[in-house]
Amino acid sequence: MAEDVVLSEAEIQEALASLEGWKSEDNWLQRSYQTPGWSHTLALAAAIGYAAEAAWHHPDLELGYARVKVKLQTHRVGGITTHDTALAERIEEIATWMPGEDSPLGGFPKNWVK
Repeated sequence: MAEDVVLSEAEIQEALASLEGWKSEDNWLQRSYQTPGWSHTLALAAAIGYAAEAAWHHPDLELGYARVKVKLQTHRVGGITTHDTALAERIEEIATWMPGEDSPLGGFPKNWVK
């Protein structure tokens, strides 16, 4: 398990370069996802919760009708660590995944999470 070392601002910015839509604010990594509606909001929150529990690292989530806001911070040190950047990467994969064009899966026909 990685140590709880708070990342420098330069390290945070380096991590954010590969995390589209994420930002650092008030010692939190944050991202809001727009969803097609309430059922997708709940499904995304559950998927994030499942991944977070498996990682034993838990984000703060704010839910709205068509929105999930994710806030990550390593609470025990009061700042952003590699635990947060790694979970942000996993959440981004989960939230934005769609079947590829060559996939037999059709994919959701309406606007997806953005």
